[in-house]
Amino acid sequence: MERSKKAIIIGAGISGLTAAYLLHKEGYNIIVLEKNDRVGGSIETVMENNFLFDRGPNSALETTPIIAQLVEELNLNDQLIYASKEGNKRYILRNNELIALPMSPLAFFKSKLFSGKAKLRMMKEPFIGKSLDGYNQSIAEFVTRRLGQEFLDYAINPFVAGVYAGNPEDLSVKSAFPKLYALEEEYGGLILGTIRSIRKRKKRKEQSKQSAKMFSFKDGMKVLPEAIKTSLGNRVKLSAPVISIKRTGDGNYGVAYKEGKQNLTLLADVVLSTIPAYNAADLLGHFDDGLNNHLRSIYYPPVLVLYLAYNKNDIGQALDGFGFLIPSKEDKSFLGAIWSSVIFPNRADNNNAVFTLFVGGSRNPGFIDENEEELIKTARNEFEELMKITGEPVYFTKRTWHKAIPQYSIGYVEHENYFDHFEHDNKGIILSGNYRGGISIGDCIKNAEIVVDKIKNLM
Repeated sequence: MERSKKAIIIGAGISGLTAAYLLHKEGYNIIVLEKNDRVGGSIETVMENNFLFDRGPNSALETTPIIAQLVEELNLNDQLIYASKEGNKRYILRNNELIALPMSPLAFFKSKLFSGKAKLRMMKEPFIGKSLDGYNQSIAEFVTRRLGQEFLDYAINPFVAGVYAGNPEDLSVKSAFPKLYALEEEYGGLILGTIRSIRKRKKRKEQSKQSAKMFSFKDGMKVLPEAIKTSLGNRVKLSAPVISIKRTGDGNYGVAYKEGKQNLTLLADVVLSTIPAYNAADLLGHFDDGLNNHLRSIYYPPVLVLYLAYNKNDIGQALDGFGFLIPSKEDKSFLGAIWSSVIFPNRADNNNAVFTLFVGGSRNPGFIDENEEELIKTARNEFEELMKITGEPVYFTKRTWHKAIPQYSIGYVEHENYFDHFEHDNKGIILSGNYRGGISIGDCIKNAEIVVDKIKNLM
């Protein structure tokens, strides 16, 4: 039996759909409004010429129990696939050579990725004191202070490019990497904190991102949002862009949207926005000038995603890993490459291998104004040289994200605090999406539970 109060969710990305699913399961009256003709938001999967291409997120980490719950309840067990063991190895480019990132203490001391001097510097980490200004530190400042410059250059710099398409000098350690920040704040250091925090995660039945299993689906990441949509039925309205949100005389909200040629209005007790910050500003900025400013000042750099398939016989590099990331010091035209067909099956046939390359981000946002054909040619040439590829690609496609990933920049905590303040002063409006609480699919799913608790308290 559905409850009488209604929640309207704006956006059918994974944040909005998960919240809608959890609310519907508990009998709440919900409607999801999505401006596009499909669900998933940045999750896009296409199948062309027997090649499967995830144009947004290509995988997720099983960091919270709710993921397994969703898979079970949506009958996706036959679709669920975990990354192959070959995908465990990660490469970093150094001096134009792909070197495996060490994944154990012994491998670390044997690795040629870091110099002997850098290894000795990192061993000092337990003896480094806490920062007096940790609140406003960049991840670059944090890592250099605790682990040294070389670790920043050849571990954190490429990692930040791979996760955020960002620069470690720009991102807030507290907002972009809150668990790393917490290790210093709670335990005084990273090594000691990592050991002690493992016990806490076990009690919460959570996995760290370092140990959590990576997963996808046989038919790509779109499987999860599409399954949630199917379970919600006509409660998800596609091609239904929201025009305006206004407070009504009785304290509720009128949400006007388009459906075909009609302009319709729904009344809601709660409005949950899960759309990007810049879109949320268009709909909610009129409620509060401060909110408008905070939402619009969140930076989303552009990213060009390239998808290339080659005949395996033309590839000289051993295909035995997840892919590789490129430190900015290596001065390449792209950020890194995922070896898609190594990680998951059904991405290509047995004769071919497929790769996903990333260009731009905060490291090179100006690429958007460059000659795209020349840029792709340069990235291809660099990639083929590193992978010892002698033949032409048998398939190629691309996807440009003009505003890709929100950057949790230094001072981002001021945005977070203001969003809390706004929700407190405007009961019934909740802000969510990947600009709050983490950018990954796992973060978005986990945060949907937090959002649902907020909504239940209001309804």
